[in-house]
Amino acid sequence: MDRRDFLSLCTLATASVASGCAGRQYGHLLSSQDVDMVGSHQAGAAVWNPLVDEAVAKLLGRCDTAAVQPVGFTPHNPGSPSPALEGPSGGHGELPPPAGAVGPAAVCFIGLENKSAEEMIDFKEQLYERIDSQVNGAANFRMISRRMVDAALLETRLRPDSLFVPANQALFSAALGRQGSTVDFLLYGKITSGTTERNDSTQRDYLLTLEMVNVHTGDYVKESATIRKGYHKSRAGKWWNYGPFQQADG
Repeated sequence: MDRRDFLSLCTLATASVASGCAGRQYGHLLSSQDVDMVGSHQAGAAVWNPLVDEAVAKLLGRCDTAAVQPVGFTPHNPGSPSPALEGPSGGHGELPPPAGAVGPAAVCFIGLENKSAEEMIDFKEQLYERIDSQVNGAANFRMISRRMVDAALLETRLRPDSLFVPANQALFSAALGRQGSTVDFLLYGKITSGTTERNDSTQRDYLLTLEMVNVHTGDYVKESATIRKGYHKSRAGKWWNYGPFQQADG
């Protein structure tokens, strides 16, 4: 074997080993103490999970004290001003309960709309379940099964965003009633984003908004949570854009 044949053989062997290594993938289990991975191109768990936790906690903090009332509770006259004060994030300061409500109020989660710049792929379903579980875990609320909600939407041929129309609410509530469930509140979620670009760096502000509507009175509360995230082409991007020498202009 001459020198050129030997070098060719070494090159083939090296390429074979490299391709084999490139195809490998390793995994490991995460403990509850491990932080979520920060995605390099999209939001990911480090953004979505805290957004849900904060938005749901703020929403329930404004609703749970009014959701359960003793027998004989009399709601305010719909024709008179609501006694609730204006809240900091939209809607009323405290959500009035359904008339004569005793025990957990029935909440219908009608959808999570993605209006952000990113495709959420599998995260949208996970966030739906995370919101559903957290609200359902509150003592003053019970979530209506998503399967029942989907069946009622199919029966009435209504879109989730059309349920804010009173006549459509009546049709939808009647469909759920035939399944043995009543509706006290509609819960609606929306995800939006705002993008700022400077040279090779990008800042994206993620906003999750949750709105709870009392179907009996039309009163509502709205709460939101936001997280900002920077994306950079190099490791120095964070220091350059957010460090002590950050520049005002691009």
